[in-house]
Amino acid sequence: MIRKAVSVAAVAAALLSFSTAAYAQCGGASWYGPGFHGKTAASGETFNENAMTAAHRSLPFGTKVTVTDQRTGKQVRVTINDRGPFHGKRIIDLSKAAATELGFRNAGTTSVCLAQS
Repeated sequence: MIRKAVSVAAVAAALLSFSTAAYAQCGGASWYGPGFHGKTAASGETFNENAMTAAHRSLPFGTKVTVTDQRTGKQVRVTINDRGPFHGKRIIDLSKAAATELGFRNAGTTSVCLAQS
């Protein structure tokens, strides 16, 4: 009986390790660019507001993330190259280019879901 329980637990742990749910996250998004363009991002790269990049508090630099706007369903693929956001409960700061493509640049913020891509 104990052997069977251990086996089920091992299978469940293995299945969870292959899940992308660890990378799924939903919450607020904002954008940045002016004032940071040309400066050094936390990754050491030069920040380019016209590139498809983003800041995240903990994802490794270089991680590719698909960002889906909850209101419109529009998606963009960005690369994490900076740290942030540091305001409220926002989960990601997108470059000006990414915010423009999602269509929320004028609004300033939106609700998104992230998935590793």
